[in-house]
Order: sequence, then structure tokens, then C-alpha cells
Amino acid sequence: MTKNDSVKCTVPAEDVTRVKALGFLWDKTTEDCFNGRVITRNGKITAEECEAVAEAARRFGSGEVAMTTRLTMEVQRVPYANIEPMREYLAQYGLTTGGTGKKVRPIVSCKGTTCQYGLVDTYALSLAIHERFFVGMRDVTLPHKFKIAVGGCPNNCVKPELNDIGIIGQRYVEIDYDKCRGCKVCQIEKACPMKAAKLVDGKVCVDYDVCTRCGRCFSKCPFEAFGKERSGYRICIGGRWGKKSAKAQSLGKFFTSEEEVMQVIERAILLFRDQGEAGERFADTINRLGFENVEAQLLGEQA
Repeated sequence: MTKNDSVKCTVPAEDVTRVKALGFLWDKTTEDCFNGRVITRNGKITAEECEAVAEAARRFGSGEVAMTTRLTMEVQRVPYANIEPMREYLAQYGLTTGGTGKKVRPIVSCKGTTCQYGLVDTYALSLAIHERFFVGMRDVTLPHKFKIAVGGCPNNCVKPELNDIGIIGQRYVEIDYDKCRGCKVCQIEKACPMKAAKLVDGKVCVDYDVCTRCGRCFSKCPFEAFGKERSGYRICIGGRWGKKSAKAQSLGKFFTSEEEVMQVIERAILLFRDQGEAGERFADTINRLGFENVEAQLLGEQA
């Protein structure tokens, strides 16, 4: 359907605002229909839940479901009178609507848990983030929306660096130089997709300014020079995409536990709530306060 500027919404403005907070946005091609966003927690739902969303679309909407960029499922063209019946129906299956407003938005996760390149359990981490911050902080109003993305490796398929907070799975490999034999054809150098590993004076060396910590080199050395590795996370803050874009900056620490990641996310949200100014994104808050200042607060190095 093409845009029709002559269509006017017949639902009172205060009700349009009210249901938007519930995840129902007015469909500008209709007079009184809304597109309802069903939260998928981390982009993964069960077959039963999928069937419930499809049935909700048949009963209460147009029979169509669209996917949003935040991995929610949007039931199309729900008449205003059907909004509450649809929410009650979905609640029977543990499903909720929402995902709008000046608060933590739905969590986006890649499939790192099952992907051959995934270095961390992205589904488990993003589900924990969903429960603790999207659900647990649903009543916390922020200066602006706050987006979180979890990527399983440096391929960055979900673009963590364009979110307010991005978590990226990484793998640090420790080099045991006593085991390096300076092979003519170094398997580490051969395996490195970034060409960050090279033989220098008969020993393999890694340029960590180029290395993305993807872990592809792990266990490739037949003499186990790269035999020790640590899986963990890189956290970047202040990303944004839209009318004004900004690439997130990485915190200067390698995080080795999920709880460390959760602590940083919580500190970031509370810092944004308390020190952010109305209408500014987290990137603006960071620029105003200074990255070093914000980093120190998130790492617990100052009050």
C-alpha cells in the first residue's frame, strides 16, 4: 500500500500515546489500526509461541506479521478495539508487547550460541540481559531510548558498535614462545584472517592493533604454541545509528565473566538515568562528560 497523506487517525491523541507505550504504533495507512510489537526476549521463541503470534495476527490483526530491526514480531493492523483482547490472548502464552519509549529497548542478539564463529553463549547472555534490564527496569525512565546488542564474535553481525552498549564475544590466546619452533609455514600465520600474526626473527608475533581476537588461530599450532586461550567479552559504549551516527568506543578491559558484563550494563543505565540530560542519547552524555570519566565510573574506579 502506498502512502496516503489523506488518511487521518480517528483515535484520540491521548489514546494513541497510551497504546504506543504498550508497543502499539499507529499504522498511518489506516484510520484506527495499530501495529503491535511482540517481545521475543532475545530473538528466539518456541514453536508454540510462534503459533500464538500467528493466531493473534489472524484473530486480532490483518493476518500478517512483520519483523522489526530489534528482533520483535509486529502484528500488523490491529484495530484499536482489539488491542487489549490481543494482549490478553498473548499473555496466556507468556508473551508481552512493548519495546517503545525512553527506556531499555528489546535486546538484540546474534546466533553466536550455535554459529561456527560464536565465541560465547549469546542467547543465554542476552536472555539474562533481557530479564534483568528490559523487564527488571521497565519502570525506569531514561533521557532517551537505550539499545543493547550482543554479538558472538568480531564479525559483528548485529552491529554492537552502533548500539548504546555493545557486547562482543572474544577469545584471547596466550603465546608460549618456548613451544614456538618458527616453522617455515606457520599454521598460526596461515590461519589468521586479519594477517595479524607473522613470523619475526623465527618466532610468531601478533599485532594486537590489527588482531580482532576472533580465536581462529586457537589450536592451529601443532606444537601448541597457541594452546592456552580465554573466552570473554569486549564492551563498547556510545554507539548510535540514525540521523546522527556514532561508533561506540571500547572500554579498556577484557571481561571474563557474565556478571562483570551485567555490572557494567547496570552502571551504564543508571549513569545515563542520573547524569544524562533530557533528549540526549548515551553517546551525547559520554561526549559531554568525557569518555575517560564515564569509563572510570563504569569500571568502578570512582564513585
